[in-house]
Amino acid sequence: MAEKDQHDQESGTAELRRNKRNKCLLYIFLFIVFQTAIILLFALTIMRIRAPKFRVSAASFDTFEYSSAASNPSFNIRMTAQVSVKNTNFGQFKFEDTNIGFYYNGAVVGSAFIPGSSAKARSTKRLITVVELSSAGLQNGAQLGGDLSSGVLVVNSGGRLSGKVELLKVLKRKKSAEMNCIIAINLAQRIVGDLRCN
Repeated sequence: MAEKDQHDQESGTAELRRNKRNKCLLYIFLFIVFQTAIILLFALTIMRIRAPKFRVSAASFDTFEYSSAASNPSFNIRMTAQVSVKNTNFGQFKFEDTNIGFYYNGAVVGSAFIPGSSAKARSTKRLITVVELSSAGLQNGAQLGGDLSSGVLVVNSGGRLSGKVELLKVLKRKKSAEMNCIIAINLAQRIVGDLRCN
């Protein structure tokens, strides 16, 4: 009888040990699943690197001369443009020098230099640049005269901004942003009537 009690006690102890071991393995498994979920969430949100947005965000005018005369339509406008680089990443975006072209019906009417700089994580870097918009050298005088007579001059801006996004000072990825903006200048009021960027 004592032998049976001892056997029952040993089997109870063995079962207790087995239960403790199973609980320990379950906790280790749950910890691994939790850590994997955290790493996956981190990789999908914070480590995901997106291209920044590069656009003309505002513009004003200093010099404003234009003539819609049929014989010689022309414009000479000095524009102060605010260019923005919106960085939605969790790391800093360092970009190189670049140029922005301003176009009327596909022909270059001005350009602006953007010096290399950086946009901090999840912020917008604003840069001011001055552009001389001039119709000198344009060929299609009839269409220009018509547009100037209508009171609205439509100018496109385009450029490419290249740089690197730096995450945690370890991971660096090359990214670039394209600018494609349409600026409708209200000639009578000497203001930007419409500004749209893609």
